[in-house]
Parts: sequence; structure tokens; C-alpha cells
Amino acid sequence: MGFLRRPSLLITAAIMSAITSTPVYTSPALAKPAAEQAPPPLLLWDAVTELPAATESRDGYKRTSFHKTPSARLWIDLDHDGCDTRREVLIAEAVTAPEIGQKCTLTGGIWRSYYDGITVDSADKLDIDHVVPLAEAWDSGASAWTVERRVAYANDLNAEHHLVAVTQRSNRQKADRDPAEWLPPDEPVRCRYVAEWTAIKRRWQLTVDDREKETLEAIARGCPNVPLDEQPTP
Repeated sequence: MGFLRRPSLLITAAIMSAITSTPVYTSPALAKPAAEQAPPPLLLWDAVTELPAATESRDGYKRTSFHKTPSARLWIDLDHDGCDTRREVLIAEAVTAPEIGQKCTLTGGIWRSYYDGITVDSADKLDIDHVVPLAEAWDSGASAWTVERRVAYANDLNAEHHLVAVTQRSNRQKADRDPAEWLPPDEPVRCRYVAEWTAIKRRWQLTVDDREKETLEAIARGCPNVPLDEQPTP
């Protein structure tokens, strides 16, 4: 379970940090030269507007295009600890931790599905959703990737916003839709959803279509313009 990550509330965390943090003065003599300093984090609005737009095509898409082989399972055990990607996400996102048994069987536990705000007391009632669906990734550039890169995308545990545990109902309602076609029914989390969608598109160098970008921009205008939680491109 070397890939465990806690679910993030990107917008909320950034706002609280801005409210509670105290500026610290650094002597010019101790400050790092500008060349050594990391670039400032990109703000949400800038990140959304910089997403490259392109026409999307789902030609040739099969869900198994993101499997190691057509007959292989989607979820893999990246760190060979007995827990596949699905179980890693369930363990990481549990509000109350489940018991972990042999072959990573999970007993008990409580989760909160962030799309609809529903509390769930059984892992069997949850789906693990790709925030940017596999079909959407295919449309946006993944069709040109190697199989290895598509498998890495499907099982990305290094960015905490990539995979989320949600109710089966909300996941089925969303299906392969982008934000122009579907948004979380729990309106207060839509800023988080747009931030995570944008961060994933940027991390994996994926494009957006015109309606998708228009929707992202429209929602982002009503969100706090906080730094985006970005991870390096794999």
C-alpha cells in the first residue's frame, strides 16, 4: 500500500490556508536566487484558460485499450503488496478504516461519496471512478499513447485527485460524460471537481473540446481562484 493518498478538498484547503497562514519575512541575504526558486503554482483560472482545445474523436475506443492485454483486468497491483488499485483507493479514502484481511479483502469501513455527499458503509456499494473517464481520455489524446501509458493512466495513484470512491449510482449517471454534459449533483463540490478535472488534463497533457472548455471556464469564474494542485506529467 505504498501509494496511499488521502482525498483532497483542493479549493477548501487552499482557502483555509490563505485565511490562517501568517506571512514570514525572509532576509534578502538568506533568500534563494530567483533562478533556484520553483515557479509559482498556477491559479485555477489560468490553468483552465490554458487548456488546449481540439476536436475529439472516440473512433476505435474500447475500455480494454487501457488494460495490459484485452483479457487482463483493469486494476493492477502496482506495488505488489496484494492490494490492487481499487482496494488502494478504498483504503485511502475511507473515513473510517476497514479491516484488511488476506488477499486484501476489506471488512467494515465507512466512506463519503463526494459526488453526491452520500455516506456508504460497504466497499461493495462503491465504484472507483476515473475523474476524467477513460473514454474521455481516449478522445483527448490517449488514443495515440502506448498500451503501457494507458495502463498507467488507468491506475494512476500518484495524483490524489485521479481516482475517487463514489456511489455506484453517481458513477453510472456520470458514465463517460465531460463537465459540459454532467456535473456532481452536490453543487458545493463542483469547484473541486473542475479543479481536479483541469489538473488531470494538464498532468496527462490531454486536450478539451470547445463545449467542455466553455463549461470549465463558466464554473471556474464562480470559484475561488486558488493554486491548482498539480503533479508532474508522468
